[in-house]
Order: sequence, then C-alpha cells, then structure tokens
Amino acid sequence: MYYVVGMKLPNGEVALVSTKKIKNYLLSIEHPVGKLKAKFFNTTGFSQKDAKKLEQLLLKIAAENELTEITSSEYGKKYIIEGTIKSSKGKSVRIQTIWIVETGKTRPRFITAYPV
Repeated sequence: MYYVVGMKLPNGEVALVSTKKIKNYLLSIEHPVGKLKAKFFNTTGFSQKDAKKLEQLLLKIAAENELTEITSSEYGKKYIIEGTIKSSKGKSVRIQTIWIVETGKTRPRFITAYPV
C-alpha cells in the first residue's frame, strides 16, 4: 500500500460501474453484505430507483478526483478515491470509492463505496 499525491485513476474517464452492482448490492437493504452500505445511502437520499444517478456520480469521482491510496494484489491494482456526492434530496456526503484495474486489463472497474 502506498499513498499518492496529484495522481488520478488511470483511464478513469472510461471506468466501468455495473448498474446491477449498484442496485443489487450498494443500494439493496436485503443484501447480506451490502445492506449496511444501503442503509447509509438510503439515509442520504439514494434508493434503488436512484441507481443510475449514483452510477453517474461514482463515474464522476473516478474521472475527476485524485487518488488517495493504491494497493496491489494477485488480482490487480486497487485504487481508492474520495469524493463528495449530492443526493436528489440535496444532501452532500463524502464517500470513499474503491476501483480495480485487473491484471492484464486497462479499464478500471468499480468495487464498492462507503462513507468516509
């Protein structure tokens, strides 16, 4: 693990976020792991019907914000980026997002997000 200054997510402008992952994990209060994150996002004004909006906000963080940390694993490099998102209710919250560029690939893929 190492911290970086002034660096952005490699290929962040073409990062990939799965709408299914947003709906069925990050915003699902039934998901065994994601339900705590869903509770947070729900209290800030995001529900499953807002999945597309949240997806766009996550992509904006990937493209515009600087990295805070990079780690390597057998699967590839993980990138941590913090950013602020605003819900349709007008509430702004700071979140940390995790992205991976898998070994042998160049396009970053969204893994998860949670409050800072």
